[in-house]
Parts: sequence; C-alpha cells; structure tokens
Amino acid sequence: MKAITNIKFLKNIFTLALALCVSTVAFAQDDEESKPALEFSGSVDAYYRTAFNDAGLATTDPGTAFANQTGFALGMGNLIASYGTDKVGAVLDLVVGPRGAGATFNTDIMDGIVNQAYVYWNVSESTTLTMGRFNTFLGYEVIAPQANFNYSTSYLFSNGPFSHMGLKADFALSDDFSLMVGIMNPWDTNDISTTGEYSFGAQLGFYGQYLNFYYDSGKNGGLGTEIDFTGGFDISDAFFLGLNAAYDTNSDADTGFYGVALYPQIATSDAFSIGLRGEYFAATVNGGDDYDDVTAITLTGSYSLENFILKPELRLDSMTDGFLDSDGAASDSLAAFTLAAIYSF
Repeated sequence: MKAITNIKFLKNIFTLALALCVSTVAFAQDDEESKPALEFSGSVDAYYRTAFNDAGLATTDPGTAFANQTGFALGMGNLIASYGTDKVGAVLDLVVGPRGAGATFNTDIMDGIVNQAYVYWNVSESTTLTMGRFNTFLGYEVIAPQANFNYSTSYLFSNGPFSHMGLKADFALSDDFSLMVGIMNPWDTNDISTTGEYSFGAQLGFYGQYLNFYYDSGKNGGLGTEIDFTGGFDISDAFFLGLNAAYDTNSDADTGFYGVALYPQIATSDAFSIGLRGEYFAATVNGGDDYDDVTAITLTGSYSLENFILKPELRLDSMTDGFLDSDGAASDSLAAFTLAAIYSF
C-alpha cells in the first residue's frame, strides 16, 4: 500500500511539474510576443520616359500625378519603420524624390518628407484604432509604385486625396466583411485644420470588393462628396480583372469628376505579367456647366526577379485639344513610352 501511495505521490508531483513547465513556456512565449519589435521596409524606383505624337516630341504631360518627367528621372525612395507589439505600435514612412514630394505636396509636413506617420492600437482581434497621417482608402491605386501594376497613375487616383490626417477605426466583421469609419481634416490638409472643418470617411469591404464614401465640409471651400468602388476578380488562375469607378461632386464650388477604369492582367509565367488599364475620366469646367473628358489606354509589362521589378509601359491619352505638340499647336492625343525599375525591401 505504501508503495502504491508513493507512486501516486510521484505521479502527482510529475503532473504538477509538467504543468509548471508548460505554463512557464507559454508565459515566456507571451512575454516574447509582447516585446516591441523594430522592422524596416521600403522601396526605390527610377524611370526613363519619352513622350511623342504625330508632330514629334510632346512638350506637355498628361493631367495625372507622378512619372511625367522626360528622360531619366527618379521616382522616389521611401523608408518605412514600424515599432510595436501585437497590441500597440507606430509607423513612420519617410519619402524623398519627385514622387514623394508630389504625394506630400512638397511643402507639407517636414517639406515633403513624411508620407505616413501614425500610431495604432489593436483593441481586440477584430478592432484597430489608428491616429495620425495615413494614405487614403479611396481608389484602386496607391502611392507606392511596387504596389501598382501600372507605373504611371490614373486620372481617378490623381484627382482623389493622397493622404488623410485623423482618426479611423477598422472592424473585421467576419472573414469576408470589414468596415472602416474615420474622422479627418479636410481634403489633403495633412498637417492641421485651421478652418474648423472636417471630413468623414467610411469603407465597406465584402469578398475583396470595397465601397468607399467620403464627405468633406471644407473641400476647396465647399461641400464635397465622393463615392468610390474598387475591387477585382480572379477570372482564372492566370487572368485577373480589376475595377475602379468613382463619382465626386462639390456642391458649393460647382466642381467634380467621374470616371471608370478597368485593369485586365494576365500572368504569362511566374516572372512576367502583362496588363492593360483602360480609363474614361471627365471633370467639370466652366462653373460646372460642362465636362472635359479624356480616355487613357496604358499597356504595361511587369518582369519580377526576387525583389526587383522592371516595367516597360506604353500609354496613349486622348482629349480634344488637350495637349500640345512640339510646335506648340493643340493636339488631341499624347503618346509616351516609359521604362521603370523598382526595388522593394
């Protein structure tokens, strides 16, 4: 009996010791996960561009943001530093170069250096709060060139806000549905708001598609509203179709725009894909009584080698008397070839 009792006692001691070991390991893992981590990422891009039409070398650029210089040019270099735990943290995104200056309006925070700077709090597994300056949720394209298929940008992206300064809340409603709501400074007012006006944004995500809403009580001196849809569909393993459509209006200033862009893309191999952006865009003129419209077709190839991307691109913009030829005469079209090199890390 005494031997049996001793065996039971040893068994209990072993069980307790095992439980303590498991608890210690779990505590150590939790403690390790809670330690702040510093991570860096970013990109550098440069390009060569030549523009031409029937009369020769064109002397004007399309009315879109970035990558409009002639000859060899720098896009931007950016360095993103993130520091935090699973619960809280901060992100600082610094940019240099013409693309970075254009995205931050050159003289915005720190003379066009700060692209994003925000702090976040993961309140729960399904809720995140973010405060500071963050890139816009509107549109299909983004500022970082490696995240876009086409190197040049669309009219829809170029006419929307690039960034916001404010507070937003992201909710993961389910595996397939998400919701974002935010309150921010007015349109592209990324440092401080001195007018007492604010903007409000919301995004509903469903199965990879996003419906965006933006309301601004101080956009260009008027009440601005934009409704935007962006998404895409995997037609097959090799064929993807992206879509962006938007309608923007400013009721007080009688300005606004609307348009739609399609992004069919085909992967011919693991390393090479080819894609087309077909866009129709119209903006109000003459106090809102008329619209100037433009059609832009962009054909882009994308070759990837590790973190390096090479993008040859042909682009044709068509707009009645919207461009100038090399003789300074009005032209209805502008054609350009661009070769871009991007490295991300």
